[in-house]
Amino acid sequence: MSVIPRPNNCSIERTLDIVGEKWTFLVLREAFGGVRRFADMQATTGAPRQVLSARLQRLVDEGLMRKEPYRVPGQRQRDEYRLTDKGRDLYPILVALMHWGDTYTADDDGPPMLMTHRDCGAPVEQYMRCADGHEVHGPREVTALIGPGAGLKSA
Repeated sequence: MSVIPRPNNCSIERTLDIVGEKWTFLVLREAFGGVRRFADMQATTGAPRQVLSARLQRLVDEGLMRKEPYRVPGQRQRDEYRLTDKGRDLYPILVALMHWGDTYTADDDGPPMLMTHRDCGAPVEQYMRCADGHEVHGPREVTALIGPGAGLKSA
């Protein structure tokens, strides 16, 4: 078995630097479910106010969410938090985490949430496939190659 040189940078590490924290994933879960307001996110996630505020600000700073002002009559202006395209692109990751949790951590009664396709009602499944359309069943069917952004210096 040959060992591939480790790149000087890693996309997984950089991604985890942004989203690799429990409260961040719970905020994203709620945002994907349509929750946009701070008080509602706090109620559904149970996050402490300061933690939620910091996570939302980080998601805005990283371009995964954007603030959109709103005003309830008789109250001061506040912000809603809406996913950007960059944020919405994390959806498959959250679905994969949920499916893994359903398989390995669900109670005997089964998964706490079922995801179905809005148009037909069929359960949502996830698959990996190559660019030629072949289904990839796991890491033994993948070859990792050094990419152009690896930052490796040639001798």
